[in-house]
Amino acid sequence: MVPVTAVAVVAGVGALGPVVADASPDLPGITAQDLLAKVQTAKVDGLSGTVTSSTDLGLPAIPGLGADAAKFTDLLTGKHTARVAFAAPDKARISVIDQMAERTVTTDGKTAWVYDSSRREATKLALPAHPGKPEVAPEKQAYDPQAVAKQFLAAIDPSTKVEVSGTEKVAGRDAYKLRLIPKTDKTTVGSVTLAIDSKTWIPLEVTVMPRTGKDPAVQLGFSSVSFSTPDSSTFSFTPPKGVKVTEQKLPTARHIEPKGLPKPNATKPGAKPGMVKPGMGMADRDKPTVVGKAWESVLVLRGAKLPADVGPLGQLLAKARTVQGTWGSGKILTTKMVSALITDDGRVFVGLVTPDTLEAAAAKAPR
Repeated sequence: MVPVTAVAVVAGVGALGPVVADASPDLPGITAQDLLAKVQTAKVDGLSGTVTSSTDLGLPAIPGLGADAAKFTDLLTGKHTARVAFAAPDKARISVIDQMAERTVTTDGKTAWVYDSSRREATKLALPAHPGKPEVAPEKQAYDPQAVAKQFLAAIDPSTKVEVSGTEKVAGRDAYKLRLIPKTDKTTVGSVTLAIDSKTWIPLEVTVMPRTGKDPAVQLGFSSVSFSTPDSSTFSFTPPKGVKVTEQKLPTARHIEPKGLPKPNATKPGAKPGMVKPGMGMADRDKPTVVGKAWESVLVLRGAKLPADVGPLGQLLAKARTVQGTWGSGKILTTKMVSALITDDGRVFVGLVTPDTLEAAAAKAPR
């Protein structure tokens, strides 16, 4: 209901601001434009360290969730610690440390392992023989400050004020603070601050502040880090004795169409946006799309089956505010960061935006 990808669609940078002096640590002055250039071209052969995350999106507790769903929502709440290691071009290892348990995802570029010590289960994945970095679990990017930072820097446009807001120490290293401030009041994001290492220019920490409140909604960063390339043995995995092992083959990644509204059907006279083209399957029509851009982006999911009177989600929807407009009717769920509109015709609109922005997106989106 609240996809992790909702965080990724709010990228947008522009309006470069001047450097702001800070006494600690004492670093040479740098403009936001120069700092952005260094971040976007930064590259290291490998790194390892410990990453801590603290997330408070204002999500309500949902009782009665199954174990798998609870672990997914657990990624969006609370505090977590992970040991991470990366090596170019395609080696990675993330071990998320839970209470009395550990979840590990590791790949050497040819084989990937997913291990859950609490279940005493491991999955061995044979990776496709082609370039790329397949995503085998949400943890792979959820605990990589560099990857998260790049999501916010991926699209540069004038919707954001950007400034160097000072310096700080992160994981014992001197860093510049690059702050992104949305110019629109239609988003729930107040600012995003990236702590940029002053020697490697790699993002060390990402802090997302809500528009209202003084506590961070998301803070992800290194508590310790080394930029030495980890040994290749770091990315190998041997299942502990007695662990159940399942072997699978990861399918070749399919081509993903660019995000955006469906194109009008030009092959059939009178066709309207969102209509099913001849030969188009329901799965094609129901692919997620995005309405709006930058901080006002809204993710649209179609074909959802969301009963309003069954299970934990039904309990949540029963308390939600009912809304209606030219787009139809539905329920709106809001938190200090995330808003979701679930329509009666099975569409879901979700984003880091205000409820009014969701309704405006619903009015623009084809059915």
